[in-house]
Amino acid sequence: MFSLPRLSPSRLLPLAALALLAGCTIAKPRTDDPLEKFNRKVYAFNDAVDKAVIRPVAVGYRKVTNPPVRRSVSDFFTNIRMPITVANDLLQARPKQALQSTGRFLVNLTLGLGGFFDPASQLGIPLEDNDFGVTLARWGVPDGDYLVLPLIGPTTVRDVWRMPVDSYFFDPLSIYARNHDYKYGQQFLPQMMYLVTLRSRGIDAESFLESAYDPYVFMRDAYRQRRLYQIYDGNPPAEVIQQMQGLNDDNFDPEQLLDEQHQWENKHPEDEHKHP
Repeated sequence: MFSLPRLSPSRLLPLAALALLAGCTIAKPRTDDPLEKFNRKVYAFNDAVDKAVIRPVAVGYRKVTNPPVRRSVSDFFTNIRMPITVANDLLQARPKQALQSTGRFLVNLTLGLGGFFDPASQLGIPLEDNDFGVTLARWGVPDGDYLVLPLIGPTTVRDVWRMPVDSYFFDPLSIYARNHDYKYGQQFLPQMMYLVTLRSRGIDAESFLESAYDPYVFMRDAYRQRRLYQIYDGNPPAEVIQQMQGLNDDNFDPEQLLDEQHQWENKHPEDEHKHP
């Protein structure tokens, strides 16, 4: 791991991806997890830190703001980090996507009053999310072992490189913090606000994780599935999906998985009534 780059707070969020996991389909739990023993310990640590510190701050943020304000703040951070996507589009030799994302960035920066509004979407300019992990994947680098890092959360041996590379070279928030030095560390406030914004998004989707009979497995497989869809622009080949989900395995039995889920729910009936 590089020592110079500062990790963006967007990577310090074990549950940030929850808001994007609602569409995950049932799949055979992956068994190719040689680091599972270590990963589960780190997952438990991250979960404890989240419940003790990060989530309460995010809940407080939601209490003192309304949806329009949160949407504007979220739009601002989405737009200000668009250079990460543009840079990786160029690294992937995708000039059309890079031009499209650049146009979106400029439209929202100007017509959207600094990015607090999103006129680009109203103009039909689609939002793309790209990073250096996807760049490596599209150039043929295998994902490697699944990995859970302290205060960072799910990643892989390949995807972990997006943190130092994107953060150091492409992320405006990180570049700003690295090149400013205020007496009380105010240069890190935008990054911390971004962290709180991301975590507040995930609160609405926590029920998906709470209803899983093995939250660690759910997060692991959901992360892999989400990354796969990112790599293939939302349209992965059918054979790749089947391989990821274990559908081409003669021993795969979806009814057995549903039965295991129902057994877990019967043992934890109180979780069905939880509301974040």
